[in-house]
Amino acid sequence: MVTDHLVPADISNAYEVHEWRNAVGVLATACASEWSEIQAALRAFRLLRSEVVAAGGNRSSIVERLEFPLKEAGWVERKFATSIVVDGHATESPTHSVDCFKGRVALEVEWNNKDPFYDRDLNNFRLLFDLQVIDVGVIITRSSKLQDIFNAIGKGSSYGNSTTHMGKLLPRLHGGSGGGCPIVVFGISKNIYVED
Repeated sequence: MVTDHLVPADISNAYEVHEWRNAVGVLATACASEWSEIQAALRAFRLLRSEVVAAGGNRSSIVERLEFPLKEAGWVERKFATSIVVDGHATESPTHSVDCFKGRVALEVEWNNKDPFYDRDLNNFRLLFDLQVIDVGVIITRSSKLQDIFNAIGKGSSYGNSTTHMGKLLPRLHGGSGGGCPIVVFGISKNIYVED
């Protein structure tokens, strides 16, 4: 059974949606407040041509705009101090920082990184779930179909095949890279692209 039917129609029409281990059902029932805030952020976001053609930098304005409603609602970047204890000897094993964290939900935005970042995110979700820190992980990335737009506006080489897009994420997700952690992914699609 899948629970992605719980994604409202306006969001499923605007984003490519996939889930692992009934993640949407977990969000809707166990993390209802956070799910509402994620929906609000997804509804507010539009992919602007002006930002796609802008020169790259450390942190894209696309990511900042997407995360802004979440940060306003109290989501924070979070790193967890964890360790492995064997025979009384602790070895530090800190997690990677999660872009946005609130309640028991970890959310990552992967707009245009190298695709191994997905391995890091999924492994982090798996670990945090196993340690009973999170109930669900969320990744917002881009639909692979956006490449047609990037090519048409002369930015295709900036968004290459080895960067983060749904085609690189789904084999990892469906291959179980997140372990038992319920995970839902939203791919930014052509339906919210705006020629501004």
